[in-house]
Amino acid sequence: MTDKVTPIPEGFHTLTPHLIVKGAERAIAFYQKALGAQLLGKHAGPGGKIIHALLQIGDSKLMLADEFPEFGSFGPQAGGTAVSIHVYVEDVDKAWERAIGAGAKVKMPLMDQFWGDRYGQVADPFGHMWSLGSRIKIMTPQEMERAQAEAFAKAEKMKKSA
Repeated sequence: MTDKVTPIPEGFHTLTPHLIVKGAERAIAFYQKALGAQLLGKHAGPGGKIIHALLQIGDSKLMLADEFPEFGSFGPQAGGTAVSIHVYVEDVDKAWERAIGAGAKVKMPLMDQFWGDRYGQVADPFGHMWSLGSRIKIMTPQEMERAQAEAFAKAEKMKKSA
């Protein structure tokens, strides 16, 4: 692709709420009906669970995913944190070091992800989840699907060999 990569994707604000729910498909339908949300995209993982959905409500984006207990990701009905906040920044490595230096605990290491962001998750000292990211590569939906399939196949292979 020849598009210029900007660390904060077009149309995003610096902060974006990211909900973890039990029943992402039902939640999407509810937010569409109740709040007029538009579904901009969604990606399902193995087994059909939603690993990422992106909704637009007015001028703001909302990220949403199913619970993934195997990765410590629980919605409020299961006693997890109700929401995490995603922060898009110009320099995610610098922001990551600042957060860790301030006392945030790593929940998912910062690394290049299959969807084109450099991304990681931390918990603040008060139990809230934050994800930090910068866009590093612009990908077509087909490229993202292919990269997702490769990432999950690799994870499954590592799981079996452990």
